[in-house]
Amino acid sequence: MATIITMPRLSDTMTEGTVATWLKKVGDKISEGDILAEIETDKATMEFESFNEGTLLHIGIPAGETAPVDSLLAIIGTEGEDISALLAGKPADAAPAKEETKGTEETATTPEVTKAAAPATASLPKGVVVITMPRLSDTMTEGTVATWLKKVGDAVAEGDILAEIETDKATMEFESFNEGTLLYVGIEEGNTAPVDSLLAIIGPAGTDISGIAENYKTGGAPAAPAVAEEKEVASTEKALEPIVQEPSNDGQRILASPLAKKIASDKGIQLTQVKGSGENGRIVKSDIENFTPQTSAAPAQTTAAAPAKTETVAAAKPFVPAGEVFTEEIKNSQMRKIIAKRLAESLFTAPHYNLVIEVTMDEAMKSRAIINNVPDTKVSFNDMVIKACAMALKKHPKINSQWREDSILINHHVNIGVAVAVEDGLVVPVLRFTDAMSLSQIGGNVRDLAGRAKNKKLLPTEMEGSTFTVSNLGMFGITEFNSIINQPNSAILSVGAIVEKPVVKNGQIVVGNTMMLSLACDHRTIDGATGAQFLQTLKQFIENPVTMLA
Repeated sequence: MATIITMPRLSDTMTEGTVATWLKKVGDKISEGDILAEIETDKATMEFESFNEGTLLHIGIPAGETAPVDSLLAIIGTEGEDISALLAGKPADAAPAKEETKGTEETATTPEVTKAAAPATASLPKGVVVITMPRLSDTMTEGTVATWLKKVGDAVAEGDILAEIETDKATMEFESFNEGTLLYVGIEEGNTAPVDSLLAIIGPAGTDISGIAENYKTGGAPAAPAVAEEKEVASTEKALEPIVQEPSNDGQRILASPLAKKIASDKGIQLTQVKGSGENGRIVKSDIENFTPQTSAAPAQTTAAAPAKTETVAAAKPFVPAGEVFTEEIKNSQMRKIIAKRLAESLFTAPHYNLVIEVTMDEAMKSRAIINNVPDTKVSFNDMVIKACAMALKKHPKINSQWREDSILINHHVNIGVAVAVEDGLVVPVLRFTDAMSLSQIGGNVRDLAGRAKNKKLLPTEMEGSTFTVSNLGMFGITEFNSIINQPNSAILSVGAIVEKPVVKNGQIVVGNTMMLSLACDHRTIDGATGAQFLQTLKQFIENPVTMLA
């Protein structure tokens, strides 16, 4: 009798878990004590051990995805056993299934409970896979199909990019884990749908899929067998015994597609040895297939021309005859919706106040000119402001805080978010541990993040975890402005343009260069005097850049 394995509660505070790596694949024999997967909790990544033996018949949560505790994780049973009834009735059966290993009297009722739902899954023609709207970030509840890169009738191979999907944080490429023909598109370009909605159907060319799309419900059962089916197809290839992947040397998570991870495991290849050719060094299928111990970087050339397809022709401006009323309606993007929601929440929940200070920039301008004379070094004034903020935050940690209903959280690490204007709105990529960076490192990282932000190639993880934010409109000639706090931060610094004007020095009027800084503070966490002291320290660092070396 098949046994349902649910997402375990591996810590007292755990409410959901992420499958970091599957160490077994569909079709593998499982013994009691075998490690099924590595699961990320809110505290650590832990190995999950099987208490059952049999064959792994189904994987309910693919590697890299997150699900609540008690969600369907896997099904173990006898090889060839029909589990369609369990899959169709998985919400109802998740809880009782945990007791199946201890007695058989409860399992006898399972087929009766799920019999009515079984035909929905069993009716899928052979080789047909239902693809649903993926959850591409931890906060994503719905997604918009920005572009379909395949059309109905096109052949689809494993690893092909099906579409570009716009989440609440970025536009990301969605990779196919199946091969066949694209038979149906469920969400047209520009349309938005909840996570788990029907996105597409892939299967053998000419397959009759009439009725599948109409009968499919959001969050329905066909999506789960699809993962198992494509894994079973892939597992027919002769492979080596799966290996346990080693962590990277720097402790960071290795970016790799689920398909690449599976092939690497089957071939006995450590991902730490492979250089990824995908975005941000992501390891894809071709990197694993072309990998040799001596040369692993060659596949990097395969994506050199990829950015070209993202270029778009600027839309022509509509002709408006003089004296006629003309309006144009622009559909709100997911990014614009999230900006509206979060900034409204910030403004109306956090009591804002603003502190303004004028900074003399003459010494900063001299220092920047000297620094930029060093070969291969380019530092902007914004980089200098970011560095000064990082150092001032270490001296005034209350600015680097977050409000909670029962406490104030003081962050003793400094992660500065840098506001970047993009076509659809505003994103805030994060410089982690900014205080440990040199000016040139800050400059290089800001240019890289800003460039990828404008091309919509930032990863969601690169926009999370900020403790303070800097917004600069000086390049647009804005001399002074006030920003809305980027919650859960307690403050945001607005940076204006450098202005040449008469100033008083040593009792005489001379020409000087000044810049206005405005600090928006959350009065729940930061008192006026605390904010003023932070600005005084920030002013000292910027006006005398050499002090940042002390």
